[in-house]
Amino acid sequence: MPALVIREILARGGYVRTRGMLAFLVLCVVLAISACYELVEWLSALLMGQGADEFLGTQGDPWDTQSDMAFALIGGTCALLFLSRLHDRQIQVLENPEA
Repeated sequence: MPALVIREILARGGYVRTRGMLAFLVLCVVLAISACYELVEWLSALLMGQGADEFLGTQGDPWDTQSDMAFALIGGTCALLFLSRLHDRQIQVLENPEA
């Protein structure tokens, strides 16, 4: 759910004005977080040597990193598509409690 947290920070902070740019930046940050996590996994694999496959649970999948990032993109996109309107209403209630 980092997509909604990022969306709220950008929307409430007034950093982005259009919905399209907001969605684009949210997905960019989601993918950046995913890439950083994959780099941490890679570093741990280097440091752990042969025990890395068991620890990381890749089970020999050479596309593990790419599939993890693809699922992060899919999850972020689904969160934006299905929860943006609800999120906008909740932000509006927080900003205008008397309305």
